[in-house]
Amino acid sequence: MCEDNQTEVTLFLLLGFQGLYKYKILLFIVFLFSYIVIINGNLVLIVLVSTSDHLKIPMFIFLKHLAVSDVLITTTIIPMMLDIILRDEIEVSVTSCIIQLYLFSNFGFVQGFLIFVMSYDRYLAICNPMRYNSIMVPHVCLKMIAGCWLLVFIASSEIIMVWQFHFCGLNYIDHFFCDFGPIVELSSSDTSILLVVDFVISILMGIIPFILIIITYIIIIFTILNISSNSGRKKAFSTCSSHLATVCAYYGTVMTVYTTPSDESAFNTNKFRSLLYIVVTPMLNPIIYSLRNHEIRRTLQKLIVNIQIQLKTK
Repeated sequence: MCEDNQTEVTLFLLLGFQGLYKYKILLFIVFLFSYIVIINGNLVLIVLVSTSDHLKIPMFIFLKHLAVSDVLITTTIIPMMLDIILRDEIEVSVTSCIIQLYLFSNFGFVQGFLIFVMSYDRYLAICNPMRYNSIMVPHVCLKMIAGCWLLVFIASSEIIMVWQFHFCGLNYIDHFFCDFGPIVELSSSDTSILLVVDFVISILMGIIPFILIIITYIIIIFTILNISSNSGRKKAFSTCSSHLATVCAYYGTVMTVYTTPSDESAFNTNKFRSLLYIVVTPMLNPIIYSLRNHEIRRTLQKLIVNIQIQLKTK
């Protein structure tokens, strides 16, 4: 509870990008363009995989859901960020802030699990190709995808603890969205239990999938090195190169943000580093798979040709 001389905070003030107000038009244009690219690029992937029969294979089905999570995580953050840039700072209710935190955390963890499932798919395809088609059947893929979403939403129930916190006195957040750290720092309640729970969940939901991905790729690399022919090694590596690039992009940006010291200067730096996994990574995924995968490129070319033919006929 708040003390007698303090009032209960019902609104948080998001300060956004302080010190960059004179560049706000440029920032708005850059981030708006980035958001449009992210939405369109990932929606194209979703449409291609959903409508093309030859793309309805496990790897592309997982990719489609990764694209869905990219759209959701950016839509959770970027529209509010654009509003902050235009207005310099905005007020959001405590409830809205916690909801944004909950959704952002869930979609981020879902991405990690989907990337792990994709690495398992590549492991089977390269290390156990004879059993691949019998294991990665459609209903198994759907169960794995449903498990990723369900497990994350259940395990992220720690956010329920945040609902019970009291916020008194200070109400400003020097960030462009409601991240976990700033909200916990503003709470006047005892957060020790929440921090322990968050640590455990971070290990279970973030670190363990990453370790499993590393182990999976170590096995994959040894398997590829044991292939006798150069052409066989190149073909095997090409089947996982796009996913490996996605792993590096996702975990590279996350580690850049969350492995720095938690002092004030580092936090201000992390505010800008957060843009890497909120803006850059979701924008890179469609580009990586479009450039590295000839099936995606071929299907996209066919779609463009069909659209051009339809426009000419009209």
